[in-house]
Amino acid sequence: MDKGNISYRPSDGLSYDPSEAKYWDPEALRQEIERTFEICHGCRLCFKYCDAFPALFALVDQQHAGDVRRITPDETGRVMDACFQCKLCEVQCPYTVRDGHDFQLDFPRLVHRYKAQRARRGGLRLSDRVLARPDAAGRLARASLGMANVANRMAAHRWFLEKVLGIHRAKLLPDFAARTFEAWAARAGRIGGEPGGEAVLFQTCYVQNNEPQIGRDTVEVLEKNGVDVRCVAGLQCCGMPAWERGDLGPLQAQVRRNLGILLPFVEGGARVLVINPTCSMMMRREHPLLVTPEDRPAAQKVAAAVMDPSEFLWSIRNEARFCTDFRSSPAGPVAYHAPCHLRAQAIGFKGRDLLRKIPGVEPATVMECCGHDGTYAMTVEGFEPSARIGKKAFDGMAQEQAPIWATDCPLAALQFQQHAGVRPMHPMTVLARAYRENGFPTPVPTDRGSHEGAGR
Repeated sequence: MDKGNISYRPSDGLSYDPSEAKYWDPEALRQEIERTFEICHGCRLCFKYCDAFPALFALVDQQHAGDVRRITPDETGRVMDACFQCKLCEVQCPYTVRDGHDFQLDFPRLVHRYKAQRARRGGLRLSDRVLARPDAAGRLARASLGMANVANRMAAHRWFLEKVLGIHRAKLLPDFAARTFEAWAARAGRIGGEPGGEAVLFQTCYVQNNEPQIGRDTVEVLEKNGVDVRCVAGLQCCGMPAWERGDLGPLQAQVRRNLGILLPFVEGGARVLVINPTCSMMMRREHPLLVTPEDRPAAQKVAAAVMDPSEFLWSIRNEARFCTDFRSSPAGPVAYHAPCHLRAQAIGFKGRDLLRKIPGVEPATVMECCGHDGTYAMTVEGFEPSARIGKKAFDGMAQEQAPIWATDCPLAALQFQQHAGVRPMHPMTVLARAYRENGFPTPVPTDRGSHEGAGR
């Protein structure tokens, strides 16, 4: 074995692009894993996030006398499987591609590359294939006429899900809606006609299948602020559930379909407003590099148009149409959780900032990871670590002693509900309720003026 120093400079095996042949080369990947492990071993800035880094540092220190080259393939797998793609290490890392550093590190993308090679080489488990297709799960649940929601609360069925699909029996699962967001939008006359408008909504598969009310609240808030927002039919999952398992094919197929729907709106000048931070992160940062080369020009155009709904609404706060005609208020402290995938986009916390526009609201921000991260918290392997990792977030929100909790991530809301006993609302839902007369118990005087506070 070569005992020389491991260079921190990119090896010949550096690649984060699945269209490159070396991306799929096991030896090229090994070189980059070795280099990355050596840099992380020397830095140790990311000790406090997921279990990947503590596992790596324990191996190096306790078993391999400081030599990352002694880490075995099985041990490498354990490190990689401990990453649940919160992206906080990439946010924190001083050596990233995004920052233009010579080392060009991106640990989460390295993990994706590792899992993609493993999936191509050994295939996927049944549980991976099921969890990677939330739209299919939604269709099956609706076909059950509500029995899926009942079954998900039955011990025998949860035992089956755990043994066959690897979904932890204790995990609180979201209900499936009887009617999708798209069905509501169609019935409300918001789908159809030529592409146009100021914004087009990407409701995400979670809002589509599980909580369409968040999408309805988002439309209500945008229209209250004079935004010409359009809804469309046929959108599919952003592909993150498949890609976190290394399954690139479904992602590319789903994104291609979505691009065909969204691109005409973007070319007409519309923004793409994406409700879930995970999905907006995927569309902004990952799709342009993960789709097939022929789809990349379209993916880049759509990525440039992607915004979080709160980010878009904040961008028009100084315009005359920005509405502060709130009729009710939660009045007092609101505990706001900043989702990891919102932090990864470096756009600030506009949902929290918008809450300040509601009279009497005082948001307090908690920035710890909740630990849910896609489907990780649902799995047998991830349920316990996700709860342990999320404890700082649970405790931080509870310490605020706020009657109202808020977060931009619907899955984070589910995690807080299970482990902290409170289900946060989406900022769009808080705003929608505050615009209503009886949305919250505290009325707001009607003589404030409909645009008082704009620009605050």
